[in-house]
Amino acid sequence: MSETVTNVAPEAAPRKRFSRAWLLRFLVAAASGFTLYLSFAPRPLWWLAPLAFTGFALAVHGRRFRGAFGYAFVFGMGFFLPLLTWLLDFLGPDFGPWPWLALSMALSVYLGFGGAFATVVWRLPLGPMWAALVIIALETPRTWFPFGGFPWGRVAFSQPEGAFLPLASIGGAPLVGLAVVLTGFGLAALCLRLKGADPRRSLVAASALTLVPVVAGLAVWPTIGTDAQDGELTVATVQGNAPDIGLALEGRRDELRNNHLAESGRLLEKLKAGNTKVDLLIWPETAMAMRTGDAGVDQMVRDYGTQAIIGALVRLPDGTAQNSALVWDPVTGPGQRYAKQQLVPFGEYVPAREVAKLVTPFVDSVANMTPGDGANAALSVAGTKVGVFICYETAFDYPARESVADGAELLVVPTNNAWYGPGEMSYQQLAMSRLRAVEHGRAVIVSATSGVSAIVAPDGSITASTSLFTADSLVGRVPLRQQTTLSDLLGVTTEYGLLALAIAGVTGGYVIRFRTRRASAAKATREAAG
Repeated sequence: MSETVTNVAPEAAPRKRFSRAWLLRFLVAAASGFTLYLSFAPRPLWWLAPLAFTGFALAVHGRRFRGAFGYAFVFGMGFFLPLLTWLLDFLGPDFGPWPWLALSMALSVYLGFGGAFATVVWRLPLGPMWAALVIIALETPRTWFPFGGFPWGRVAFSQPEGAFLPLASIGGAPLVGLAVVLTGFGLAALCLRLKGADPRRSLVAASALTLVPVVAGLAVWPTIGTDAQDGELTVATVQGNAPDIGLALEGRRDELRNNHLAESGRLLEKLKAGNTKVDLLIWPETAMAMRTGDAGVDQMVRDYGTQAIIGALVRLPDGTAQNSALVWDPVTGPGQRYAKQQLVPFGEYVPAREVAKLVTPFVDSVANMTPGDGANAALSVAGTKVGVFICYETAFDYPARESVADGAELLVVPTNNAWYGPGEMSYQQLAMSRLRAVEHGRAVIVSATSGVSAIVAPDGSITASTSLFTADSLVGRVPLRQQTTLSDLLGVTTEYGLLALAIAGVTGGYVIRFRTRRASAAKATREAAG
């Protein structure tokens, strides 16, 4: 009887184990990125965000620079692709999926470098803290590039409620994001320590890094002020509604105006029936277009007998347009004006227009608007100062900060989210406004053409809101506040301070790595010689 012998290459088993390990890390990275997406609005699952970064850390732990970059990039794609699906509604079939894919990839590169540099600093004392600093520090250049900055999806924007939100009053979005990532990385360090994969890590330190951010956030909650400090205003915001047609809405300005006039008329009848008078009326972003005035809007404001903030596309003498918010007085008409500073790429201007034409000729229908210069960040209206930042500007730190520095006691966010369809964009933006409320200790009025409009208290809670793509109005009493938060006092110091610390940490990590390798090489040389 003969016996058949099968020869197995000795390297086959290790190669198989390597393939399984690669696939497992890939799946953990992708699933963790998707988990981070699930933590964002409209889902109130803020606690998923730190768990997502636990998976992130486990996926990149122990990898070399290139491998860590790859897994972190996969994490980013798992996050940004579902988060930004509303771009497909915005751009429509003329552009196809390429801008959505390209933007998701560009943003994922930042997370890729975050994962790669995290492996450099992980071996430092309190390594998870340095790694969290790296992740959040890389959100800063994301406000610069691509397309003049795209900070959508910053970690802090997953936290419009929950234990980490109060930290916005101390260090704004950067500190909130740092707390979330640090909790996740601390939990990863704890898991690795218990598994024996990171024996040098102190169990106590890993536990502290996990718990301290949560405890700090809960400890700050009682300091969040909501009381009126300079009286109150009765504010009304009108949501006239708009057709769900994406960029084609550009040619329907008259319809927007008429819808808002009609809803303003209905609201006025309700106010008269209830013997209620408002102190301030608000229309959303670009609810009308104007060059010198508008008799219909003028009459509407006179009928209300109160001042209004009207979102309008204003034609300048040189023929260009500015996305603006105007103070409209029932006696004197339009006056003081704030113009949007941070324009939406491919919606309000086309970056690299000649290159974009290679993708689609549709860019020829998008005229470049003129950005504002930051003047009138706080409008004098209704006997107080009201800070305005328009739509896309909610994602950037500086517009709201400038308005509060200019004396704003109330914040208003006019927005035209009808451009972005019935997806999650409106809810994601509302979450940012809720964070801004806590960051600056001010009530926030979100005034949208088609929803979601909302009245947000200074603690980030929503006191009233509307549905998407429906004509509706909100009326509410809001506090006027003058107190300056620590976040306002620190300003950009927090953001750039974290960036400087991250750079120092990465530099220190490389120095230690170089010295360790040199010491190992010297030891090997001595052993070989002796």
